[in-house]
Amino acid sequence: MEIRNGETHILFGPNGSGKTSLMMTIMGFSGYKITHGKITFKGEDITYKPLNERARMGVGVLIQRPPTIRGLKTRTMVNICARNRELNVDELAEQLRCTEFLDRDINHHFSGGEIKRSELMQLTAQQPDLVLLDEPESGVDLENIALVGDAINTLLHRGTKFPKGKRHRDMGLNGQKSALVITHTGHILDYITTDKGQVLYDGVMCCSKNAGEILRWIREYGYQECIRCSN
Repeated sequence: MEIRNGETHILFGPNGSGKTSLMMTIMGFSGYKITHGKITFKGEDITYKPLNERARMGVGVLIQRPPTIRGLKTRTMVNICARNRELNVDELAEQLRCTEFLDRDINHHFSGGEIKRSELMQLTAQQPDLVLLDEPESGVDLENIALVGDAINTLLHRGTKFPKGKRHRDMGLNGQKSALVITHTGHILDYITTDKGQVLYDGVMCCSKNAGEILRWIREYGYQECIRCSN
């Protein structure tokens, strides 16, 4: 897999195919052993770099089930993610419709949609160059999935409409991002712009083409046909 600067790739695959394991390995979480190959980021081999170094280099991740952190306010966490970079937290929260839980403990009594938007706000403050999103539509109702899609577009700087007179740099944001988005249902494709789709099935990466075409094929024929097609 190669994700070029500014590209958004979608990774499809059935449950248990290794999509999340691949993403967690790219981010550098413990518990995953690389037996073959390497991970290169910005021209540097990061295969064995620890997670914190990858984050400092510009890799960020949204996991499916982030923890609740009592005693730590969301506003404080967003400022921590910004790493002393100038950022208008209130304007960012307003754009992502997160204002109402800025001063609440992280993820405490948050709905599924609120958790996703909060995590995306933190990622937007971090401004990673490569964004890893693990099933961003998971646990989000139909009303909130459009808000999550808007938040992803804001994060990736793709098709975002800011308040009148505002630009990315006015809000402390810069540069188009690269992204790898894992999806099982494909619902998120209705709300974000993508460049390419791939399928991970039974340990094989296959079927690299337009993400919408792949999704239509999967819905009609199932994942096994992706393997047969690639062969």
